[in-house]
Amino acid sequence: MFGEYSVNNNQAGSTGGEAGPGSGALPGNLPPESASFVGREKELGLLHHLLDERRLVTLTGVGGVGKSRLALRAVTGARRARPDGVWWVELSPLRDPALLTTTVAHAVGLADHSSRPLDEELCAWMADKELLLVLDTCEHLVAECRHLVGELLQSAPGLTVVVTSREPLGSPRETLFEVCPLPCEGPESDALALFRARALAATDEAAAVFEDPVRSAVAVEVCRRLDGIPLALELAGARLRLWTLEQVAERLGSRSEMLSDTRTALLPRHRTMRTTIGWSHELCEPVERLLWARLSVFTGDFDVAAARAVCSGGPLPASRVERVLAGLVAKSVVRCTEERGAGARYRMLDTIREYGHDWLEELGEVRITADRHAHWYAALSQAADRGWLGPGQVDWYRRTTAEHAQLRTALEHLLGSDPAAAVEMAGALWFYWFACGHVHEGRNFLERALRAAPHRGAAYTQALWALGLTTLLQGDLSTSRELGLDCTREAARLADPERELRAAHLHAVAVLMPGDPVRALELAGPRARAGHGGRTTGPGWLLCRLATGYALCDLGRYEEAAEEARALRDACAELGERWLRAYADYILAVAALGLGHHGEAARHVRAMLSGKRLLGDRFGIALGLDLLAAAVAALGDGELAARLLGTGHAWWRTVGRPQMGSPSLTALRDQGERQARAAIGDAAFEAAFRGGTAASTG
Repeated sequence: MFGEYSVNNNQAGSTGGEAGPGSGALPGNLPPESASFVGREKELGLLHHLLDERRLVTLTGVGGVGKSRLALRAVTGARRARPDGVWWVELSPLRDPALLTTTVAHAVGLADHSSRPLDEELCAWMADKELLLVLDTCEHLVAECRHLVGELLQSAPGLTVVVTSREPLGSPRETLFEVCPLPCEGPESDALALFRARALAATDEAAAVFEDPVRSAVAVEVCRRLDGIPLALELAGARLRLWTLEQVAERLGSRSEMLSDTRTALLPRHRTMRTTIGWSHELCEPVERLLWARLSVFTGDFDVAAARAVCSGGPLPASRVERVLAGLVAKSVVRCTEERGAGARYRMLDTIREYGHDWLEELGEVRITADRHAHWYAALSQAADRGWLGPGQVDWYRRTTAEHAQLRTALEHLLGSDPAAAVEMAGALWFYWFACGHVHEGRNFLERALRAAPHRGAAYTQALWALGLTTLLQGDLSTSRELGLDCTREAARLADPERELRAAHLHAVAVLMPGDPVRALELAGPRARAGHGGRTTGPGWLLCRLATGYALCDLGRYEEAAEEARALRDACAELGERWLRAYADYILAVAALGLGHHGEAARHVRAMLSGKRLLGDRFGIALGLDLLAAAVAALGDGELAARLLGTGHAWWRTVGRPQMGSPSLTALRDQGERQARAAIGDAAFEAAFRGGTAASTG
């Protein structure tokens, strides 16, 4: 029976298929392996032993040696031994150290909405969990990672951390594991096996090469010259699509002899890696080299439309970008992936991207390419804002989630180069900060943008309002009220009814949450909406209807609340919108519960939970589970109510503040608990509650 009401949130949170509370799947978000795994049996055995014995294991080694691949293979086998999951945090795209904790919290499913320091919340959230955390590619954030990992390990005795980095963290708890190149001597070496696998992936004709003992010996020599470094072997294997093995060996040899890097004294393995990448670079066509350099502005993965917009120009027209990109994929310079059915996405390994960025500097195009990147994603943010209240809402949620790393990079660049564009972009992403679980990050960007930008105009007012929304969810209600007043003044100066309605909503919720529904109704109710005269399908109007419904419920005026909610739901249905519509279902459920229509309340809240699951709205899911528990408790099913409250408790922990500190939400939750305890007794309630909590975590 519990399964009828459970919530699966596989769409929420981070990439890689995160399993949220109540999903029934193994918790975690491990990315798929990008290619077949070759060798490393001894290293895997040792790593499995270390993961059982040590709490902090750092895999070190040169770029391209396979640290991330080895870590992924090692921790994949550890999932069932970790009740609270194995969580992968990719730090390669992260450039702002201040966002490290936010990135880790989001990856593990903590969409914290409190105003407390996020590192404290993350430590508290992990304190009673048994999980394995992987921080991948930390060399540019060593000091910050060392501090955060130290805090987490001290707070959470059941936590194990795996780090991949070109250099150690320098933590006293750290066990270092050097990832060495693959053995490359002999006809059965792991290096040769990998070279063979990548050559066969490039061309079927490569099979004959490795069946001939003489030519196989040449392949062994290629592996030796490449020092057994996996990335170097992959790049060389890809060349067999166009060249013979002998040509690869000859040109690799001549390239090695010509190598001279006067900028830095490199260790042999670093020299080999840079030699191989430089060799691959020389073998590219001029337009491929140009695209390689320009693509280095992307952090994380990207799609072909972004590559076309950012990287075209001069000898590389937009019409040729996709074909040239395909050439780089064929040469293993760029990797092609697919993001949850959203179409092809591309990325470069850090070592290759760094080489491209060096060339972008040589070309003198760093600033102009970074500008184009930032303004492309700023335009994408504006389009997402326009499309949010419409039939493409779920698609926009998924797309902004996929582009998270690029949006960050764009905002960081604009904050330094174009503050007016930064404040416009940060404000346009209001729904992403407010509705999709990025409250801390959103507040950080919005505050920085508002400090830097001119204090006037529509973009400034929009960003003020967006900042107010983030402070609302954090429970910083005094700041929310101040921002509501500021927005009201700015909107009046602009004579913009839509912005006046948004300001009214912000102010109304800021007074409603601590318990003043009368004032909230004055600010957002029908009379206020008529006075502002805004568009009845705009965000401001719809959000004011939502606030009005909440206020009427708090006042016990359930018939009027249901009328507001039905009108809101109808408007959302006409728009094809889901996020606000789900909250309209929530108000209908609260109203039905208040009127004693308990079965109707349960039906409405199930509809609400279905909508919230699609958009990964953890706050909404937590709200809905409390309400569903109250409804089924009123129907007499105390055991199910207790289990739902247990699951709801786990979801509230992922947003940091149970019931958001709201008296009305706390009263509703307590009502469900009282009725459930009365129906089945304290002992049975506690057992069922624990069962719901346990089920929610895997």
